[in-house]
Amino acid sequence: MNRKPLIWVVDDDLELRKLLEEFLEKSGFEVRAIPDGRDLERRLLRRRPDLIVLDLMLPGIDGLDICRRLRASGDDIPIIMLTAKSDPIDRVVGMELGADDYLGKPFLPRELTARIQAVLRRRTSLPPGTPIADGNIASFGDCRLDLATRTLSRDNHKVEMTSGEFALLSTFVKHPHQPLTRERLLELARGPSSEAFDRSVDVQISRLRKLIEPDQGKPRHIQTVWGYGYVFVPDSSAS
Repeated sequence: MNRKPLIWVVDDDLELRKLLEEFLEKSGFEVRAIPDGRDLERRLLRRRPDLIVLDLMLPGIDGLDICRRLRASGDDIPIIMLTAKSDPIDRVVGMELGADDYLGKPFLPRELTARIQAVLRRRTSLPPGTPIADGNIASFGDCRLDLATRTLSRDNHKVEMTSGEFALLSTFVKHPHQPLTRERLLELARGPSSEAFDRSVDVQISRLRKLIEPDQGKPRHIQTVWGYGYVFVPDSSAS
């Protein structure tokens, strides 16, 4: 039986929590509104949501600390970070720590709903074990990406990825040797309604290089096309 995706909204603004809880429930989600990071951590011991909407500026443990702790523990639960729109550095740091997406305040609840749906689609469109057509395994260097099980291994060891990192890497392996602009990468990985924010792409490229490149200073597989974007080179003939 299908169940509603469970979304946790973590924000210290009571009015915003109520607004988002009501709007997201009408959009078909099960929602829990949480006021701070301590309460979030206690709840995570008992139950896990499908996605967390996490405000960056929280009392006590802020959103960046929460994101950092979850990713350091190997937890890949999807996170959409709410940030101050006037300060793009917040978005950069959030993406560096492993947030799957970001949304600047103020925003329309409908936009948040679209972001949630996009992240959940990336996570659930190919559930583990789903058989797909030939070509579901991409091997490059000492890495192996399985598109069916959504797993990455390196030297036969599993590598943890966020859903955003998987979406970006799978986009690359489906378009080998094809230079892609940052805007096109965002469109292919997240959907045509994604907000263009070049720095967020660069941050996730940097994270991917840490996961797959033998030498991050001289990337073999994800290469920069200066003045244009990036190109994925799966074989070892990259210069």
